[in-house]
Amino acid sequence: MTNQQQTPAVADLIARSNRLGADPKNTNYAGGNTSAKGTAVDPVTGEPVELLWVKGSGGDLGTLTEQGLATLRLDRMRALVNVYPGIEREDEMVAAFDYCLHGKGGAAPSIDTAMHGLVDAAHVDHLHPDSGIAIATAADGEELTTRIFGDKVVWVPWRRPGFQLGLDIAEIKKANPQAIGTILGGHGITAWGDTSEESERNSLWIIETAEKYIAEHGKADPFGGVRAGFEALPQDERRAKAAALAATIRGIASHDKPMVGHFTDADVVLDFLASERAPELAALGTSCPDHFLRTKVKPMILDLPATASVDDQIARLKELHEQYRADYTAYYEAHATEDSPAMRGADPLIVLVPGVGMFSYGANKQTARVAGEFYINAINVMRGAEALSTYAPISDAEKFRIEYWALEEAKLQRMPKPKTHQGRIAFVTGAASGIGKAIATRLAAEGACVVVADLDLEKAQAAAAELGGTDVAIGVAANVADAEGVKAAIDATLLAFGGIDLVVNNAGLSLSKPLLETTEKDWDLQHDVMAKGSFLVSKAAAKPLIEQGMGGDIVYISSKNSVFAGPNNIAYSATKADQAHQVRLLAVELGEHGVRVNGINPDGVVRGSGIFASGWGANRAKTYGIPEEELGQFYANRTILKREVVPENVADAVYVLTGPELSRTTGLHIPVDSGVAQAFLR
Repeated sequence: MTNQQQTPAVADLIARSNRLGADPKNTNYAGGNTSAKGTAVDPVTGEPVELLWVKGSGGDLGTLTEQGLATLRLDRMRALVNVYPGIEREDEMVAAFDYCLHGKGGAAPSIDTAMHGLVDAAHVDHLHPDSGIAIATAADGEELTTRIFGDKVVWVPWRRPGFQLGLDIAEIKKANPQAIGTILGGHGITAWGDTSEESERNSLWIIETAEKYIAEHGKADPFGGVRAGFEALPQDERRAKAAALAATIRGIASHDKPMVGHFTDADVVLDFLASERAPELAALGTSCPDHFLRTKVKPMILDLPATASVDDQIARLKELHEQYRADYTAYYEAHATEDSPAMRGADPLIVLVPGVGMFSYGANKQTARVAGEFYINAINVMRGAEALSTYAPISDAEKFRIEYWALEEAKLQRMPKPKTHQGRIAFVTGAASGIGKAIATRLAAEGACVVVADLDLEKAQAAAAELGGTDVAIGVAANVADAEGVKAAIDATLLAFGGIDLVVNNAGLSLSKPLLETTEKDWDLQHDVMAKGSFLVSKAAAKPLIEQGMGGDIVYISSKNSVFAGPNNIAYSATKADQAHQVRLLAVELGEHGVRVNGINPDGVVRGSGIFASGWGANRAKTYGIPEEELGQFYANRTILKREVVPENVADAVYVLTGPELSRTTGLHIPVDSGVAQAFLR
């Protein structure tokens, strides 16, 4: 058992953290930190030792576990005061925390560790509530703090998180024994208590008191009136416009490096964008470090009315992007020093479209979604600050000091190397079972966001759920033979993940019949699903692929039957040949846009196949005069390698074709058939 498991203080700390972090009014995702001090037995001496348990770097309060805590010797941590070299060198203290750690495992100590260790209270909470930050970012925040809280809460002028801020708050608590916490200028709140219950109670009292005061004393319209023409469009209309704009905006956000997107048309966003003061306030940017580290210092906001045409909006967005990049470069150059890290990118992470909603971006879906949540926090903060006073975020110079902080850069450098398909958005048809499901599973495992498209919505959603939450995969209904249905599925992809990078035309079926028994209906059905279906999917996906300007992949799951003339299979084999030639035609046409088109020719995949389970297997077995259960081995025995082909083999081929190793390959068909000489490509 670990010391954490033996110490009631830790159990109380985790329970308190989870409660506080579960409510977004208290703090943002992965924002804030909590701590507890207590006594445990030192396994070396057998004597009691005072410890500090504090949420470590990068964790989230709502989901915090014991492994997310850093455990430090309190005496050693506090002894760092004696060697503190001053504010100009305070970053060195983070490395010194490692020499205070107790035991193995746990999380790395965060920059806020000093605050928790130096404050003379058994339990400390540091949170980022919207109501608290509204007071913290008000131009007269100090006076408001006294008016709202009396002497129970003390104002702390803005200071970058670090050792000195910990010393400051410790001194404030010592000098104000009646105080239960502080408002940290431009940042958030800190509260404390002798027990876990008292600390939580004090934190909630500060948050709720600020909320109540803003509600009772704030202006009703802090953002001003409504701008004519900028009101929210009807839901269906704004979702359609969002889908039409998504690829262009993702291309804008991905100019420097590929990004995954998230879209929201929440009322709080639409109301803000419709207001008179939205452009002015958005230009001021966010204030809380947790916010702007994920949203950039300010968003990009479209200055056209909601009723403007899509073409006009796209043209203006591209102009604004150039202006945004120039402004961000100027911001970097104005504040960078010789020691500053290189500029990480000049593209916006938040793009606001009046009447439509907000697009947010990140390296993966979760990061993109959280960035959007943080900007909603920022809107709430601006509303509260403007309701009581004037919104006054920290200066651009201070934002830069945090955004390009050496400690922040070190944190970024410690992040694991991304997987091969991280940041890519895949759309796989027929993906609720068999080959399609195996492909979706492999792509998700390699870091892609996956849309499981299938005729059966329930099965598609169930297959997507197996891959993880909606930050990883979603299920959509898609009748690939229906153009409107295909467009709706592609639009759903654009709204879910911001764009599309990788399309796998896998949906298929087969009716094994000789020529004289093949009906016109049989012929049309198979051609509608595979030949026409692949054409419709490729056409619908090509538009956003081109608009993004990021290249991409289209993969056709064809068949060895596209080149091999087997018996009693006229309709299926003919449509597979159609698909095979679509690969060549589209490789030529889409190559100028960086879109690669390739095909995979499997042999009969029996195991896990929806096609074989639906009667195709029985028909093929009858054709070859063998029991159906022996069909897989029959196919294997006629190959050169004598090995059965399974869905995962096809998924492996898709992974390789769409990965970095074959980035110069297009128009290729890869056999995955264990070697069928009659199907060799010539």
